[in-house]
Amino acid sequence: MNDTTRTGDASGTKSFVLDTNVLLHNPACLFMFDDNKVVIPFTVLEELDKFKKDNDDVGRNAREVIRHLDRLRSQGPLHKGVQWNSHGGSIRVVFSAEDRPSWLAENIPDNRIIGVAWHLMQEGQPTVLISKDINVRLKSDAMGIHTEDFEAQKVDADKLYNGYINTDTPSDLIDTLYEEKQLPLTDLQEHLVEINDDGTESAITLWGNQFVQMHDEMDDSHTGLGRLLGDTGYLIPIHAPRKPIFGIMARNVQQTMALDLLLDDDVKLITLLGSAGTGKTLLALAAGMHKVITEQRYDKLLVARPIMPMGKDIGYLPGDKDEKLSAWMQPIFDNLSYLLSTRSVGSQHAESRTPENRVQEYLDTDQLILEPLTYIRGRSIPHQFMIVDEAQNLTPHEVKTIISRAGEGTKIILTGDVSQIDNPYLDSSSNGLAYAVDRLKGEPMIGHVTLARSERSELASLAAAKL
Repeated sequence: MNDTTRTGDASGTKSFVLDTNVLLHNPACLFMFDDNKVVIPFTVLEELDKFKKDNDDVGRNAREVIRHLDRLRSQGPLHKGVQWNSHGGSIRVVFSAEDRPSWLAENIPDNRIIGVAWHLMQEGQPTVLISKDINVRLKSDAMGIHTEDFEAQKVDADKLYNGYINTDTPSDLIDTLYEEKQLPLTDLQEHLVEINDDGTESAITLWGNQFVQMHDEMDDSHTGLGRLLGDTGYLIPIHAPRKPIFGIMARNVQQTMALDLLLDDDVKLITLLGSAGTGKTLLALAAGMHKVITEQRYDKLLVARPIMPMGKDIGYLPGDKDEKLSAWMQPIFDNLSYLLSTRSVGSQHAESRTPENRVQEYLDTDQLILEPLTYIRGRSIPHQFMIVDEAQNLTPHEVKTIISRAGEGTKIILTGDVSQIDNPYLDSSSNGLAYAVDRLKGEPMIGHVTLARSERSELASLAAAKL
C-alpha cells in the first residue's frame, strides 16, 4: 500500500481485493487497509484450505488467516461484510461471478480472483487488486484494473542503510579518537555533511552503532575508523583484531566493521548484507565458533537456513532428516571445514583428525547445531549464538518470528544477499532481511554492515565485478 491506497480518494473508500499470496505473506494484512473495504474472493478461502495442513510457515500463516476470519464471522455474515474497526473498515467474502470476460474464461484460481476485481470495477466501485504474483498484476493491469504489490512492508532497496559513512575531517579529530579512546559526536557534527543532487549540503544523521570512516583533509594516508556506541553520543575507535578470530583476519574495512559488531556482546542483533564471496557467512561462523568454543561466552552455536532451494522443499531430497539437512547445509559445512582446517586455524590447533571429523565432534556434543528454520518456530532460544543464513528468502513476518525466539543472552546474526532471492513472492524491497535493516537501524543493541568487496578469490571478484 502507498499513501494514496491507505487514505482512499475523493470518491470515498476503496475495495481492496486480496490475492492468496498476500495473506500468506502476512496474515495481519487483513487489518492494514484502515477505513477501506477488504474483499476476499471465495477462491482465496479454497486455496487457504489447501495450505492449512502444511507444517511450514505458509501453513501456519494460512491457519492464522482462517482464525482471523472465523473470529470476524462471530460479528456477522462475512458475505455481507463485517466492520472490524471504528473507522468503517470492513472485510467481506465475495463469490466469483461465472460471467467473466472471455479472456478470463479458463476456470483457474488467478482468473477467478481477477474476475472479482473486474466485477467490482464494472459496478463502479473504486477497486484495487493487491497481489504479489507479477503475472496476476500484469493480467489485471492489462484489463484496466488498478493493481498493486503489497507495499506495506517494502523499503527503498536503492537507498538501503549500509551501516557506515565516509567523511573528511581535521587531523586532530582522528588523533583525539585514538588518544582519548572516544570522540564526542558534537565535535564531529560539522563535518557530517553530504552533497545533494542540486549541489546543496545537508547534515548527516548518525544512527546508533553506525561506523564512520574518517579521512584526514590534508593527508590521505591518515585515516581513522570509529563507531557511534549505541545511543551514548560518543564514537569509539575501531581496530582490526590483532589475532585471527578462529583462523580468520579481516581483509578489508567492512570486514573489520563486521567483526567488531560480531564480537561485541552488547550488540544483540546484527544484519550482514553482501554479494557472494564478501565473507558475511564465514565471518559470522568464525565469530560464533570463537564465542562458543574459545571464549565459551554462549552455550551453543545454532546455524539455520530457510529451506528454499529454488522452490523445492526439504522432502524432495533423498534420505532421512539428517541426510536431507546435510545436503542443504553443505555451504555451512564447507565454511566450517575451512575454519577447522589446519591451514586456517593455525599450528596450535593442528590435529590428526580431519576438519569433517572435528565438525562432527562439535555436532555430537551439541556445541554446534545445524537446523532448517522449519524447526525454529515455537522454541525459546537462550544463551546461544544464532546465525540465520540466506535470510533474504524470509518474509518480514518470518524474520519477526525468528527474532522473537531469542531468549536471554542470545545473539542473532542475519546474513544474506538481497539481489539473490529464490522466494517467488519476494524481491529486494520486500524481503525480511532488507525490512529488518531499515526498521531496526539506530537501536542501541542493533548493528548492520553491508559488505561490498568480494574476498573469495581473484576469479570470484572478477565474476562479481564483470558478470
